[in-house]
Amino acid sequence: MKNKSIPSIIVIVLCALAVLVLRNIDAPNAQEQHGRSSSSWPSNASKPKGPGGMAPPNTAGAFDYYTMVMSWSPTHCSNAQEGRDDEQCARIDGHRHGFVLHGVWPQYERGYPEACRLPGRRRPFVPNEVINGMLDIMPSRGLVIHEYRTHGTCSGLDPAAYYALSRRLFNVVKIPDRFRNPFEAQFMSPEDVEAEFVRANNWLRPEMISVGCSGYGNRLRDVRICFTRNGQGRACGDNEAQNKMCRARQVNVPPVRSSPRRANTGSTPTDMKPERDRGLPRPKILDWRD
Repeated sequence: MKNKSIPSIIVIVLCALAVLVLRNIDAPNAQEQHGRSSSSWPSNASKPKGPGGMAPPNTAGAFDYYTMVMSWSPTHCSNAQEGRDDEQCARIDGHRHGFVLHGVWPQYERGYPEACRLPGRRRPFVPNEVINGMLDIMPSRGLVIHEYRTHGTCSGLDPAAYYALSRRLFNVVKIPDRFRNPFEAQFMSPEDVEAEFVRANNWLRPEMISVGCSGYGNRLRDVRICFTRNGQGRACGDNEAQNKMCRARQVNVPPVRSSPRRANTGSTPTDMKPERDRGLPRPKILDWRD
């Protein structure tokens, strides 16, 4: 019996050794495979990319769509610093703005480019004639310069072409009557603001527009409308999701104060610099001819 059991023990030992050898051969392969998979995660999808993930970020002319931003001027002027925004907020002639063009921003479906490098390392210089030509709808020289440097460079257009496009997009939007020089504060939901614009513009759809609010009392900050690269209305991307722009159920729309002011000395309106608009609930209108 003993002689018969010895071969069986030898066979068992040899089998065990064979298993150990096979494990040692497979172990490096498994570790190598694990190393390859771990080194490729996270993938490059986590890095910012241009449109469709094809171009590097901040490449001039590489984007998916435009967002035109129209600011509600009374909200801006209620918090503007003295001496910095007089062209917009403290005009000599007493004129006050409602919606003004803040900018036209190239966008990715998620995220956005900014301050793109121009070909030939050119500086993003905006000529005076271009600046002066935009002041009726963008009443701030500094804003015109800033918007081209930050956003216009990413359009792939020079300043003249970029602002020609900006004016065209601004002019294609009809401002609803209730936002034309309102003398009283209004309170409405973001959806109501959108609905007013949709009713006034038969080409506009709710998915093409978003409403922003900010500050004390959830004041109306801006309205954003999305366009294709060739200037047609289109659905907005993730950047303009309404829950990111304004979560308030009701926004405060400060009034526009546009009446000239007079002095008791009989000066004409253009002789005086008006007080800055602080978003008062109702203006006091004076007849300066008295």
